[in-house]
This record gives sequence, C-alpha cells and structure tokens, in this order.
Amino acid sequence: MVEGDPELLGDHIGVFTARSTERKITKVSQDGGIVSAVMIYGLEEGLFDGVIAAVADPDDPEEPWKPRPVVITDPDEVLEAAGTKYTYCPNVSVLKEAVRSYGCEKVAMVGTPCQIRAVRKAQLCPIGMRHVPDKVELLIGIICMENFPYEGMKTIIEQLCGVWMREVAKMDIGKGKFWVYTKDGEVKSIPIDETHPFEGEPCHVCTDYCAELSDLTAGSVGSPDGWSTVIVRTEKAKEILDDMVEQGLLEVKSIEEVKPGLGLVQKLAQVKKNKNQKEIEERKELGLPEPGKVHEYL
Repeated sequence: MVEGDPELLGDHIGVFTARSTERKITKVSQDGGIVSAVMIYGLEEGLFDGVIAAVADPDDPEEPWKPRPVVITDPDEVLEAAGTKYTYCPNVSVLKEAVRSYGCEKVAMVGTPCQIRAVRKAQLCPIGMRHVPDKVELLIGIICMENFPYEGMKTIIEQLCGVWMREVAKMDIGKGKFWVYTKDGEVKSIPIDETHPFEGEPCHVCTDYCAELSDLTAGSVGSPDGWSTVIVRTEKAKEILDDMVEQGLLEVKSIEEVKPGLGLVQKLAQVKKNKNQKEIEERKELGLPEPGKVHEYL
C-alpha cells in the first residue's frame, strides 16, 4: 500500500486498488465489488451479525430505484444491495433497529461521508441511542462529491438522459459524465455539469470527499473500470482486508501501477474542499450558521 496526503484523504494507513475474485459479486457490483465482498465475508466469518446498506427496487411501480435502508443478517442477501444509488437513503435511521430489534452486537454500515460522520458523532454523544453506537464494528465509507434528492435524480435520468426510471439497469458517475445503462443495453450520458442544479443543498457545505472518519473507504475514482480504490484507515479494516487477500477473495494492485491513480482522488478531494469551503465562508458573511455549529446560533 502507498500513502497519500492526509490533508486531502484523511488519516489512513494506505491506499490500493482491488476487486473481488468472485464472479457472483463482480457481475452485479458497481465497480470492484469491494463493499459487497467485505460485507459477505464479515457475515460469513462472524465478524458482523448485521450490516446496514441501501436496497432499491428498479421495478417498483411507484418509485423505481428509490432506496430504503435495510439490516442484512444473511450473507446471501447482501448482493440485493449491490450498486450505487445516486440519491438519499437514511442508513443511519436503522442503526438503533439493528441493535434493538435484530439483536445485533456487531454492526457494519455502509454510508456516505455525512452518514459516517453522523455515526461517529453518535459514538461521542449517544443522546437517544444509548447502548447503540458501541455496537458499531465497522464503518465503510463511499467516495462522494455530491448526491441528489430522489426527484432530482429522476429528472436527470428521465428528462436529461431520456430514460424511464423502470428501464434503468445501472447508473454511474465518471469521466466527467452521469451515465445511465438501460435493461436493453443502451448507454446514455450527459456532462456532469448539467446535473449540478439538482444536487442536494447540504452537499454544498460538505468538505469530506473520502469519508475520512470511516474504517475504510471505497470508490471507483482513481482505479480502472471494474476495480475500486480502497483507502484503509484503521487496523481493524486492514486485518479484514489482509485476511480476504490471503484467502484469495480479493485481487489487489498498487495504486501506483494503475491509471488515473491516486492523483485524481486527491485532486477531486481538493476541489470539493476548496469549492465548498468557499460556500461556507460566503454563508458566514451572510450570518448563516456554519455546518456543525448550528447549536451556537440557537
């Protein structure tokens, strides 16, 4: 593993690129299937007794591709949550349910940077969640530049890309574009700049690109198609990933051996920090609350 700039990536042990060696995972995963592989491995090995993830039904007659948070205790059900959904899903909302209703003692959760921060705050100050945050065993963060409310994502796909939501097989963001893959094999895309008006407002004051408070972060940025960039942050995460490599469950390469490489991850992390810090400063000048300091204005 190599190390990047902690000012941009957050504290970490190392970075590499990887993909699952299991075909059943890679054929449905977003990129290298790292998140799904870790969740399945953790459940099978007893490292977790529940994982929190987002599941969406592309064939839902009312709201296709609208995700809902679920607690998964069966490794055979993990792949139902595979793939990225570019819209909000309140994963943190079922953390208490995982512990109190499912009886989970060791919970793993997948989340965006803001969701990971929410759990870390709950661990520091568990108001209303007593005996819950200490059951969190592993937090898996997703690289995230911005997210979209469901109606915003629907507008992007149906009006800008010209694809009905129920015809979508997969969506992706990469190479400066928002991509939509249909069930019939068509591929549509639009420049990512055209999606900015539909972004969620809170995303404009978030400076965390790489889920810096997670145990490990995964995302496609920096790695070739079909692979995932993995940022390892804690010894707990490193031990899990090392064991998976030893058992032949992951194929790993140095991030220095692939293109576009770690430089792109760090560049985009800097872009998000600079752009959104500017937004924060402009809001401060208007007397609006700073993110994380709203209580000071009450």
